[in-house]
Amino acid sequence: MEPVKIENAIIVRNKTRLEQLTEKFNTIEQAKFYVQSKQNAYFSKKKGGLMKSGFGVNPVKVKEQIKEQRTTNEFSVYEEENETFYSSIDEIQNQLSEILKTKVIDQDFLSNYIFTEKDIVVVVGQDGLVANTAKYVNGIPIIAVNPDEYRYDGVLLPFSPHNFMEGVNDVLNGVFNKKNVTMAEVKLNDGQRLLAFNDFFIGISSHSSSRYQITFRDAKENHSSSGIIISTGAGATGWMSSMFNMANGMIRTFSNGNPIEYKPISQEDESLLFIVREPFVSKTSQANIVAGQIYFGEQLTVESLMPQNGIIFSDGIQSDFLEFNSGAIAEIGVAKEKAILVI
Repeated sequence: MEPVKIENAIIVRNKTRLEQLTEKFNTIEQAKFYVQSKQNAYFSKKKGGLMKSGFGVNPVKVKEQIKEQRTTNEFSVYEEENETFYSSIDEIQNQLSEILKTKVIDQDFLSNYIFTEKDIVVVVGQDGLVANTAKYVNGIPIIAVNPDEYRYDGVLLPFSPHNFMEGVNDVLNGVFNKKNVTMAEVKLNDGQRLLAFNDFFIGISSHSSSRYQITFRDAKENHSSSGIIISTGAGATGWMSSMFNMANGMIRTFSNGNPIEYKPISQEDESLLFIVREPFVSKTSQANIVAGQIYFGEQLTVESLMPQNGIIFSDGIQSDFLEFNSGAIAEIGVAKEKAILVI
């Protein structure tokens, strides 16, 4: 069977900060007025308070610090960022339209868009947009473009608006370098399913204790905690790494023990890491199953003991979630699907 010919380039983007402000305040002028009035009130109060503090504050230095902070936070920063983004989008769309049909979709519509094998996906935005897109494209190659190299680190964005067509042409020719990034999946006992590129959070949506029963391998216990983080290799340098930072900070402060040497798993490693946050020990809750590595074919099982507000969300996006209340049982493991990132 001959391979399906790619006909469409789907450009995935998210809103700029200026667009988000404009949506909130209806016009750019109103958004600008709101932001600047808040800044003016803050800096006036700060200047007056420091001048009168009597703690040996150097007035000249205070003025310089306030001037520097104001320059950094000028409203023009939003406008310049927006202009750079649209310049990149226009350049990308113009180049793609010479060889393919193009369509631009916003991040908010990803979950409802039906991707086909006739599509190629070009993500234009920050790293988080790549993570969110990968869950919906069903293994279609993703070409991730950094639209603003001055502002975005772009760990997952190997291409720029000037060289991304190299990746596009490689995919069209069927020969391209790629990363097969491992994703995580959660399955609920009611049939619902959710993927994660970076990580899952399982717990409660408020600051109350998350109550659940956890089962890993042959061990089972009840927990009262701040929730569970399950991370892929792609997310191992993010939220998961902060857990090790906290643990090592406690070791340095309260004991003479050696710090934990954290070696993140690779993006292509077919395993997941999990850590229970702040487990509380009581008459009805334990804290023995607090961390582990889930290999391909294994499962971490969590049964909700929360009457309401239980939640499972992926990749830090709380709008991308499953309800996880009493009676719900979640099985978490390595997903069969891979995120294919063109490099």
